[in-house]
Amino acid sequence: MTLNIQELEDYKYTRDFQDKKIDEFIEASDSEQLLFLIDNDIELGVFVLQHCPHGQVQHLLEKLEMLGHDKRVRYIAMQLGIIHSEAETNLDYLTTSVKEHVLQRIGWIVTLALLGIVSGLIIAQYEDTLSTLVLLAVYMPVIAAAGGNTGSQAATLVIRALATGELRKQQWMQVVFKELRVGILIAGTLALIIAARVLVFSGETSYAGFALGDIALAISVALFIQVVISTVLGGVLPIIARVFKLDPAVLVSPMLASIVDISGIWIYFTVVSHYLGIR
Repeated sequence: MTLNIQELEDYKYTRDFQDKKIDEFIEASDSEQLLFLIDNDIELGVFVLQHCPHGQVQHLLEKLEMLGHDKRVRYIAMQLGIIHSEAETNLDYLTTSVKEHVLQRIGWIVTLALLGIVSGLIIAQYEDTLSTLVLLAVYMPVIAAAGGNTGSQAATLVIRALATGELRKQQWMQVVFKELRVGILIAGTLALIIAARVLVFSGETSYAGFALGDIALAISVALFIQVVISTVLGGVLPIIARVFKLDPAVLVSPMLASIVDISGIWIYFTVVSHYLGIR
């Protein structure tokens, strides 16, 4: 199925030639199709793949990537207007049945829902802290929400970069370093806002014998730590999913939410209890 120079010139203009090559490609085996895409002009490969089922295209792109033709794969995917991912399913979203969607998602959701029990156990462990300083309960949702939001933002950006080929798994250290810097800046901003919120709108100068300034600082420090960790984690989880051939779109969001909830509550009460001396 290798083309000579004259055929390469002709294929753009001869309809019969195009139809012939399309038929030959569709009827060929997987190995022959891969050789065709490797040995021939990349534009001809794009043209032929336009007439193939989406699932077959994804399958061939995965095989090409495994053979080390990353740049060719990214170019073909871009020209075809698709997002190629190692973990991407061979079926389109709308053509996948409800049952298949449920089976794909339910395992992680149930597992992580059960893992959420840990959050309750942590809260129960710090019941005395909450009863001593009820104000802490007001800012618990803020810690969880801030960590979840920043982590989700980082995860979304990394998933998109992985899917478009802009980012490779081997670049995980660069992701960690970038998200660490981003997380520190965002966390610092949020910590200042929350500290101001506690100081200005609490209406008292002290609570349960603790100075309001100390409470504001403790909450802000806990928020800062949580946001930094969540941001880095959001950037790394999609890469970990890709390493284990899992779909980041299915796995990352629920797993990140569960980890952030558990770690957020633990960080919050640990920091506040230690700083304020509550035992």
